[in-house]
Amino acid sequence: MDIRPIFSTLRRHKIPALLLILEIALTCAIVCNAVFLISQRLERDKMVSGVAEHELVQVRVANIGRPTDAKARAQEDLALLRRVPGVTAAALVNQVPFTNSSSNTSIKLDPAQKLPTLSATMYMGEGLIRTYGSKLVAGRDFSADEYMEYDDMQGDPHLQSKVGSVVITQALGERLWPGQSALGKNIYLGDTSVRVIGVVQSLIRPALFNGDDTAQWTLVFPLRMSTRSASRYVLRTAPGQRESVLADAAKVLRKADPHRIILDKKTLDDIRSDFFQNDRAMAGILVGVIIALLTVTALGIVGLASFWVAQRRRTIGVRRALGATRANILHYFQTENFLLATIGIVLGMVLAYGINLFLMLHYELPRLPAVYFPVGAIVLWLIGQAAVLGPALRAAAVPPVVATRSV
Repeated sequence: MDIRPIFSTLRRHKIPALLLILEIALTCAIVCNAVFLISQRLERDKMVSGVAEHELVQVRVANIGRPTDAKARAQEDLALLRRVPGVTAAALVNQVPFTNSSSNTSIKLDPAQKLPTLSATMYMGEGLIRTYGSKLVAGRDFSADEYMEYDDMQGDPHLQSKVGSVVITQALGERLWPGQSALGKNIYLGDTSVRVIGVVQSLIRPALFNGDDTAQWTLVFPLRMSTRSASRYVLRTAPGQRESVLADAAKVLRKADPHRIILDKKTLDDIRSDFFQNDRAMAGILVGVIIALLTVTALGIVGLASFWVAQRRRTIGVRRALGATRANILHYFQTENFLLATIGIVLGMVLAYGINLFLMLHYELPRLPAVYFPVGAIVLWLIGQAAVLGPALRAAAVPPVVATRSV
């Protein structure tokens, strides 16, 4: 079909055509970025934690007053918890994945550095690696005689210097020593040097405030926690026994010390679900925005096409009288809409790129992948052709005689 008559007609209806182009462009720009944001949010929900999530539960307690036997109380609690039916391992830890609260420390590779190389999170707790189920890929876990009391170290720099070993994640090792083995390497926490004795495949930060790129920058220290310095008991359970273990563990802890409060008891699956709840809510809102935009755009195309059909009844009748078939009329309106949609999509892609640059600059979002542009174009083309089909069919059904009499 010769498209010159189409452009000639559109020049006589500049404002409606321009408004439709702008509507399609804005929809294209917003939808491309919204779909990208949805994929980013849902991808976060799939982040690997590095722990045996489906086997772990947490019981969090709070002491009433200041305990005087915090170390002994912690060891007694752990001994009781390990005897609960279904418990395969237990640890008192300083933090748990997906809890939005993180203990961090700065790391240097040379004590003479003015600025730290990076900041990593610190996990502490006797038997933490075994309880969490984190997989060692190099080196070893801490031995019993390597553990030190966390409470004894507070405010004593000489004791701090005696913590000579650490286990790190694979991602942190690769970041600090690209292409090299981390085993045997030293890192500096201030002026204190610690040696890497083990590498776990993965262990996620409890909080992701600095973005997903730093999610696996993790250290595990051989520090034994007390009920004064930690409140989270983590239990690893046999399959299918998490709920019963949670109930029994709370009872055991209350009986052992009635002068404390059970703040909460949850499976790690529930903790993870709560952690990503805002991401899922945002994804749902963006899906609603996309549906609304596409619906409004489709209705705009239907309305404009219907208006043009009504305005061109005489022209349609003349074309039909001169031999144009219904298929020709249908094809004409579909081609016209396709051209308008294409102009709008091209402009929308430029706007989408600009919006993405703004988000990258101000919100540290990654670059919008190029694949979203052709996918967005195809979706809008299909919606445009589907929306114009009804008015185009009505135009094709106008009899030549009726059209010419309507002059």
